[in-house]
Amino acid sequence: MIGKIIEILTVFIINTISVWGYFGVGALMAIESACVPLPSEIIMPFAGFLAAQGKFSLLGVTLAGALGCAVGSAVAYAVGILGGRVFIEKYGKYILISHHDLNIADNFFNKYGSSAIFFSRLLPVVRTFISLPAGIAKMNFSKFIIYSFLGSLPWCYFLAYIGKKLGDNWDTLGVYFHKFDFIIGLIIIAGAVWYVRRHLKNT
Repeated sequence: MIGKIIEILTVFIINTISVWGYFGVGALMAIESACVPLPSEIIMPFAGFLAAQGKFSLLGVTLAGALGCAVGSAVAYAVGILGGRVFIEKYGKYILISHHDLNIADNFFNKYGSSAIFFSRLLPVVRTFISLPAGIAKMNFSKFIIYSFLGSLPWCYFLAYIGKKLGDNWDTLGVYFHKFDFIIGLIIIAGAVWYVRRHLKNT
């Protein structure tokens, strides 16, 4: 079942970006930042890879990704401010929001305050769920959205840059990748399985 979920997510991400371009990148990152488990570690590197093929620019996909993060974060913020912790704990399981992940985000926000919104964007897990406690705490929205955007810029750029470098050097690297494609495939699958299983286990 987990393998099927991963396959569906990957095909959905690739098709969305291929068809919708910058808008697709932004929309996917918005979904991820709205606490729906779409891995940005697939979204942005693939966008960067396409930038290396001349279909996008690195700056363009970075901005699209960061803007998408800000939009998705606003949605999660609204859920937090309108529904509160009880609502999130009751219905979050349907989109794989676990008590464990929510507690991590809560603790991070409580410890670092509004600056957590910026720095959490560079951290796995926390970056996805930090908007919920910000909404629950009724953080100033203007400050929240600015920090969300600025904090997302380096994350989106870093992942897209990795994808672009792979694309730039594909003629050289592709030879080596094909020699070890089985091992690389296992590593990718193992990482994706961990990502999905982690959400399912902690929900």
